[in-house]
Parts: sequence; C-alpha cells; structure tokens
Amino acid sequence: MNTQLQLEQLATDGIHLDLPQLLAYQRHHALLDLAPKMAIQSKLAGSYLARSKGRGMEFDEVRHYQPGDDVRTIDWRVTARTGKVHTKLFREEKERPVFILTDLSESMRFGTQLLLKSIQAAHLAALLAWHVRETGDKLGGLVFSEQQLLELKPAARSQAVLRYLNALIKVQQHQGMAAESNINHALGLMRRLARPGALIFVISDFSTLDAQGLRHLQAMRQHNEIRCVHITDPLDLQLPLSASGLAAVTDGVELKTLDLGSSLLKDSYKQQQHQWQQALQLNLKKLNCRYLEISAALPLIEQLNRSWPDGEH
Repeated sequence: MNTQLQLEQLATDGIHLDLPQLLAYQRHHALLDLAPKMAIQSKLAGSYLARSKGRGMEFDEVRHYQPGDDVRTIDWRVTARTGKVHTKLFREEKERPVFILTDLSESMRFGTQLLLKSIQAAHLAALLAWHVRETGDKLGGLVFSEQQLLELKPAARSQAVLRYLNALIKVQQHQGMAAESNINHALGLMRRLARPGALIFVISDFSTLDAQGLRHLQAMRQHNEIRCVHITDPLDLQLPLSASGLAAVTDGVELKTLDLGSSLLKDSYKQQQHQWQQALQLNLKKLNCRYLEISAALPLIEQLNRSWPDGEH
C-alpha cells in the first residue's frame, strides 16, 4: 500500500494532529491486553484481583476453618458434606490506575516515511487511553515538549480520555509557555504523580534519557509496572542505501559535511545506532521495565495486528 493511501486511511497528513484521528482508535481498543504482570498493590477498590486473600467480590477457594476466620464466610454445604468446618476465601479486587507519559519533544517531531514520531506516539497514547476506559481503570499522566508540559491527574471514564487526547493536540501544536522539559524531568514528575500499584507507559524515542531518568524509572519500578515504548523512524536505525551527495550536519557547535554515499559512513552509522538501541534495551531490562518498539513508518494497527504486544522484547 502506498504512503498516500495509508495517510488517507489514518485521516492525517502525518504531520498534524487533530481529534478525529485520535477518536478513530476507540474501535481498536480490543487489540491490547494490559492485564497486570505483577501483583496489584493499590489499596483502592477496583476491577483487578490481588494475590492477597480476604473478603471481596470474587470467590477464590475453600479451605479448613482456622481460628480467627470470619464465621460469616463458612461454607455450610462443604461443611455438611465433609463433616469438617470449611470457610470460603475471596480475592480482593484492587484498582490499578494507568498513567501514560507521552514525549512530543523536538526529537520526536521527525519522520521520513509515514508519520512524525510524535504523531505515532499520540496515536498509541490514544489507543491506550481508549483501552483504559473500557477496562474501567482511571487514567492520568503527562504530555510534554520543550514548550509545554501538561500534568493530568487520574480520572475515570470518557472524560479522562478526552482530556488526555486534547492535551496531546495542545502540546503537539506548541501552545503554551516554555516549559524547558525533557524526558528526565518528565519522569521525575511522573514519579511524584503515580500511585503505587499503577501501570505506567512511557512513550518516547528516549534520545535524551540519562542516568537521572533511569533513577526515576528504577524508583517507580519498585511499586509499579512500567512499559517503555520506543518510537523509532527508519533513519534512526540506518542511512538509506540509496543515500548520496553531501550533507551539512551540526551538533550545535561544529558544522561538518558528510558524504552520504560513503559505505563506510553508512556502516559506521548503522553500528553506532544499533549499539545505542542495545544499550537502551539493556538498561531498561536491568530495571525490569518491559521494552516495546513501534515504528513511525507503518500504521500503528498494522504493527499491533502483526506482532505487538506478543512480539515484546
């Protein structure tokens, strides 16, 4: 399928963000499975089953009565059948708020084939938000760029989803005062915002993630489940084989000219980028954060249908 047709199906030009393209992901919410991968630690009532046993809405098992058990939980049928007193055990239902941190900074406003990385990040955040609404969890999080940072406290139902979608659009459009935010600062704010027992999604290209950001992730991971989604573009990984000519590049200080047709340059760039990505995955693995990769060069739903989340690293 050619790029123009894909963009038409996504109702976007790949550069700009609006509400209709984010609302469209509501019908795809069933593609995700965000069932907890760790014990729920929240003290609030909700829709997930904790591993601790107690009084609740969900029956778990029957065992012999022990001193201190609540007499109201005695299973009289099993007691009558066995001649020994048995009591019912229940799994407590716990709430698991979901927080989404979406990076829309300058490095994310880049794309070479289909979408800007920031647009793909917003599409994924929208899909996650709609899924959270269907599970009945509360939704909160952060959306940030260098120009603006919006903090959204947990809320429930469609109101929380629409609030998050509007935040994505507002930040993508550069509205607001200079916030001077980056991924490390945003993770520090998320660390204060997230409640124990939450599921936290971090959607970014992680290009500026440093030791401070990793410390914030480590601290949050002690009491929460964290899934880091690495948004990539093909040019992040390697130079096109067809690339040729001279290109002026700068690091903000020095200006150099590169020969894009050089096979040595292409090999060196590919190796450097591969090593960087491997180091990112290793650092996140050490923190026990789940790593996922989504490309901005393909429609999100196509990637989900093909390999995600079953194709997680």
